[in-house]
Amino acid sequence: MDEESEPIQPQDQSCWATLPDVCLRRVFWWLGDRDRSRAALVCRKWNQMMYSADLWRYRTITFSGRPSRVHASEFESALWYVKKFGRYLEHLEIKFLNPYNAVLTKKFQVTMRGLLSCLGKSNNRLKSLSIQHLELDRLVWRNSIRSSLIKSLSFFLKKMGKHLDYLSLKGARLTVEQGCHVLNSLSYLRNESMASELNIEDYFSHHLAVYSSPQFNKTMATFHNLVSLTLNYNCISDELLENLGENNASTLWTMNIKCHIHDPHGQVVWGMSWAKLARQANNLKVNFFFERVMKYERLARILLQEIPVRSISLRSCYFSDPDWSMRPTLMDLLPTFRHTLQKLTFEFNNNHESLDEELHLLILNCRKLFYFKIWAFLDVRFVERILKSQEEGQCALRTLKVRIYTNRYETNEEDRTLREIYRRYRKLIDSELNYFVIAYPMM
Repeated sequence: MDEESEPIQPQDQSCWATLPDVCLRRVFWWLGDRDRSRAALVCRKWNQMMYSADLWRYRTITFSGRPSRVHASEFESALWYVKKFGRYLEHLEIKFLNPYNAVLTKKFQVTMRGLLSCLGKSNNRLKSLSIQHLELDRLVWRNSIRSSLIKSLSFFLKKMGKHLDYLSLKGARLTVEQGCHVLNSLSYLRNESMASELNIEDYFSHHLAVYSSPQFNKTMATFHNLVSLTLNYNCISDELLENLGENNASTLWTMNIKCHIHDPHGQVVWGMSWAKLARQANNLKVNFFFERVMKYERLARILLQEIPVRSISLRSCYFSDPDWSMRPTLMDLLPTFRHTLQKLTFEFNNNHESLDEELHLLILNCRKLFYFKIWAFLDVRFVERILKSQEEGQCALRTLKVRIYTNRYETNEEDRTLREIYRRYRKLIDSELNYFVIAYPMM
């Protein structure tokens, strides 16, 4: 400072200098890692703010599966983050997007080994871990790489399992032996796991009849605090339902069950097993998601009347089968659950049959239904009929999403009619509905 300069008075300082910690912490919360690092160099107070636990509790680490200079530093920065701030982590999500070759899977495996090792040493507060869509049955995962990754993950879960409340390994695609080995790590030394939410959808490879595996049922018997369980129907058996009733009756609220056409789903599960579980876990609600499993005979074997079904999703994508009819399912099967059904999602190609009347009756029968979504060949006036029923109090929808398939490239006529319907029921729609309706050329 030269002789003519005057010292800066407090009132002349920037307002940032006196910003309360709670406000400054919020500003830092919105910044990315690079900007946070730069801001930490401004002054001592801001540097201390950089190490606030609130900033680092939630973390999503994304690794690109494609070789690129832009993504080259992802692996190094992930390790840097865990070493620097891993002790604050409570919720961690890791994504590895469509690995391109074995070089990248090897790099990911080595990075994960270091990341999980460092986290296991410094962290004792991790509550939630999500590592989804690894697809370890793909050829880009060589046996040695896959085995090393499973070993690192299992060792980590043995150490951190007692803290974890939520675990998602959706899409891991493991063998039954590998999958059970990883899940058993959660109950290491205690013979039981206290995780409350478990997502093992597509956790096992396609075509595996997991329901017949004694090893899987023994593994699931170690879970004693489940509130939510997400899995595939090829895992469901009478023994699994019995284990859930014995060990999780007071906690189990939700089961999400996916049934895919390529997964074995012909096993016999008795209605009395579902009835017993429903009595024991009296708050249980079951949500079914069917992928290309559309035929009435198959659905009727799975959707037993004893199941407390809350939600059903039936998707056939764009596949069409002239020998298949949706009408028996809409008229005979789904009304069985009219007292419990709250959500319905349909996506199918019914170009060979009209279902407007059946769908309308189903909505009117399900008095608790509040969510209805459908992509199908429908008459535009179907939407008007639903809105009229809503206006008259015959149904109580809160969400209505409709994609009306047409066999023409141009949808001008349908669009015009839909605009007229919206104008006519605008007051109802704006006040009561999450509403999305569109005509879509199916060519």
